[in-house]
Parts: sequence; C-alpha cells; structure tokens
Amino acid sequence: MDNIYEEIRLIDNILQAEDFIRLRIQAGFVEIPVEHARKALRNGLMNVSAIYNGELVGMGRLVGDGAMYWYLQEIIILPQFQRKGIGTMIVNHLVDYARENSATGKFTTIGGVSAKGKEPFYEKMGFEVISNGIKKMIEIE
Repeated sequence: MDNIYEEIRLIDNILQAEDFIRLRIQAGFVEIPVEHARKALRNGLMNVSAIYNGELVGMGRLVGDGAMYWYLQEIIILPQFQRKGIGTMIVNHLVDYARENSATGKFTTIGGVSAKGKEPFYEKMGFEVISNGIKKMIEIE
C-alpha cells in the first residue's frame, strides 16, 4: 500500500452525509448529527472524495462565496492512508477548482483552519500560517 498514489481517483460531489460523519470520526473529529452533515454538504461550494479500490479513504470540502473567498474544510484522510500524497492531491484539486471558478479576474484568497500540528503540510503547499488558520493568495491570469 506504499505506492497507491496512481490508484487514487478523485470524484467531485458524491460525498454522502454518513460517509462524511464516518471519516470525521475515524480521523478523531467530533461526531455530528446526520442532518447537520447533510446541510453542510448541501451548502458547501463543492466537495471531493478520494477513492481507493472502491473505498472512500479521504475527503475535502470548499466553502465560501465562490468568487473572492474560498475556505478549505475537512481535509480528512483515513489514518492508514495518510502520508501517501492523498491529502496533497485533494488540496491541489480544491485549489485548482477555486482558481478556475473565481469571478474576480485578478486574485482570490483560499483560507482554512489547520488541525493542530498539520500546519507544515499546508506550508509545503504554499499556504501561510496565520494566527487563526492558513491562507494563500492566488493571482488569476
């Protein structure tokens, strides 16, 4: 399972509330009610699921205004699949989506809150660690 990077498929907007909750719990986050998860998924801008051998092993969500401000939420990879490049794939996919769908024509900001101790992951990807999370300014060409 060391070199699974090429076998991972990213699929947009298929995440179900029950899977969202399951991944959160398995990654050590607080359980949330299923209706809460459904509403969060419905109101988000987009989500992406990482699939390996038919199994959901990771996820990420984008929330925000869909123009100038985008926020990464719940970048979650199952513990046994961490450190295999899946989180990087998910973040890059979400950043690319924000870049392609920004309506400003000049710049956009992508922010988020990093789980404690995960800041170096985001710094390697060009995010700046700030007092209340992370951010990355992107020029739109």
